[in-house]
Amino acid sequence: MRKKIETFLEIFIFTSRWFQAPMYAGLVIAGVLYAYKFIVELVHLAVNINTITEEFLLMGVLTLVDIVMVANLLNMVIIGGYSTFVSRLNISGHEDRPDWLDKINAGTLKVKLAGALVGISAVHLLKTFINISQKDVELVKWQIIIHVVFLFSTLLLAITEWVLHLEHKKH
Repeated sequence: MRKKIETFLEIFIFTSRWFQAPMYAGLVIAGVLYAYKFIVELVHLAVNINTITEEFLLMGVLTLVDIVMVANLLNMVIIGGYSTFVSRLNISGHEDRPDWLDKINAGTLKVKLAGALVGISAVHLLKTFINISQKDVELVKWQIIIHVVFLFSTLLLAITEWVLHLEHKKH
């Protein structure tokens, strides 16, 4: 009887990973919303190209880059997270299958996500530097501190994963 209860509990816990599937579907919808936002911003820039300044155009392009980087982050979380934590994706024969999917694990996914956050933070910091004014000094200071924390956290994560990978290779 104890073994039956244990087996049932283990199957129940293992099956609970499927509760994450609707969350990944929700992130796909968020990606669609970001695609819409990208198109709106691109159309806005195109329609006003003759009347906007170069600085405004640069800010618009940085906004587009920011949206693309967030979309890339979403894709990494959706594809990598789903295939790591929920179920393998049966796309081995698909011509567009990402190469990184073969090498992904929870640790690698964390490093990739942290790297994407550093990139997004850098774009936001660059946008702030372009529009800097005397009153924004405190804001800029905090954005730099946050960016440096992201950067060092990513480096520490990458080093940790590298060391763990070396240890795993030894055994």
